[in-house]
Amino acid sequence: MRLSDFDYDLPPELIAQSPANERQGSRLLHLDGRSGELTDRHFRDLPELVAAGDVVVLNDTRVIKARLSGHKESGGSIEVLIERVLGDARVLAQIRASKTPRTGSKLVLQHDVTAQVLGRVNEFYELRFLDCDDVFALLERAGSVPLPPYIAHPAQHDDNARYQTVYAKTPGAVAAPTAGLHFDTALLGDLAARGVNLVYLTLHVGAGTFQPVRVDDVSEHVMHAEWYSLPKHAVDAIAAARSAGKRVIAVGTTSLRALESAAGNGELKAGSAETRLFIVPGYQFRVVDRLITNFHLPRSTLLMLVAAFGGMDNIRRAYRHAVEQRYRFFSYGDAMLIEKR
Repeated sequence: MRLSDFDYDLPPELIAQSPANERQGSRLLHLDGRSGELTDRHFRDLPELVAAGDVVVLNDTRVIKARLSGHKESGGSIEVLIERVLGDARVLAQIRASKTPRTGSKLVLQHDVTAQVLGRVNEFYELRFLDCDDVFALLERAGSVPLPPYIAHPAQHDDNARYQTVYAKTPGAVAAPTAGLHFDTALLGDLAARGVNLVYLTLHVGAGTFQPVRVDDVSEHVMHAEWYSLPKHAVDAIAAARSAGKRVIAVGTTSLRALESAAGNGELKAGSAETRLFIVPGYQFRVVDRLITNFHLPRSTLLMLVAAFGGMDNIRRAYRHAVEQRYRFFSYGDAMLIEKR
């Protein structure tokens, strides 16, 4: 497969710059991966499309205020994007600067925050915040919401709530699991009242989710790592649904990636681990039957994943349809419900 196989034309005005007025007010394109049939719906229709006993798996990661700006001791301006909190006041981060900061140097950041550069770790820097007892508290005080690069405006007050799922619990993500942004408490309650089993896992979405694929031969791409945790009660709920002939519905590519990673040896197992699972067409899915997801960037690993799940031709046709029907794209955009091919 070539990178160009996952390209499509997208008018810039279809890139959503703000969320819908109401979370469940987004549109929902329903793709049956078996027949290829497309149906235009609204996200509030979701409870009508699932059945009692189905399991809906959601990612409860919480987005941290991971973006910081400031300057080097030498005076050059910098922007820091936290990739991962390591503990002991240490983080991995991307740094944008005119010149590479030296190991041992200090970064003077907004709100009187100072960090020391401990060294390079592949494409990231390891930093240690000085006079810091709690990294998450420091970022909540001094950082800003790390909106994706295709959203033109800086983070505003409304983004603090809307670029976060209503069920976000475990801090650590630097990008939202955006399929979950369409759920509000009323919709979750409606699903539960219909007998749908809602279960949660955690996968901390990293900044690597926005990294472009830089090789033409897709098989040569090195996937970024992300940490996930799958609790036993979720595994038990999925096993019960399977035995009853019910469906497993992943909310977002992050939930799907965590589930498929946890079933890497053929059996779904609870636990925590790093995953570099790279899903492309030809992948044999072990756990997930249906996927709720947003529309993804051209040439991205996420578009490759949904093409594997729904079928290359089906996804190409669905995206053409979405463009023609003026769906809204990317993080603050509309959604798809995809039946596995």
